[in-house]
Amino acid sequence: MRVTLPTSMDAPAGGLRTLRNALYLVLAWCSFALGVIGVFVPLMPTTCFMLLAVWAASRGSPRFAQWIREHPRFGPSVVAWESERAIPRRAKGIAVVMLAFSVVVLLLTVPSPIVKLALVAGLGLLALWIVTRPAPGHLSP
Repeated sequence: MRVTLPTSMDAPAGGLRTLRNALYLVLAWCSFALGVIGVFVPLMPTTCFMLLAVWAASRGSPRFAQWIREHPRFGPSVVAWESERAIPRRAKGIAVVMLAFSVVVLLLTVPSPIVKLALVAGLGLLALWIVTRPAPGHLSP
């Protein structure tokens, strides 16, 4: 009688799926936590972390993803982005003000003119992209 030892290739698909779901869930919770911190810390984004949290939770815990979508504070922005690729006007305004504040801080603190120029250009392009996204419910037919 010949005995063979199991290899990683013999692992049940359920075990790998469980590990993958757990990793997605950890990413979702970390992203959610960073998004919550972003509510209180200036210059820390909230919506992008919530979008990442919903994306990861959708793969690791659909129930958690649904909870974020239904959350009174974070849900509307997430749902608007998922359904229409839209950014609410208030969120656009806050983002542009925070980006402008970041530009001022960068101009005062970064010594290299080339780095300043690159960062200001990048933040300016990001602000332009944000402003040009539609507001929820304002998509052209």
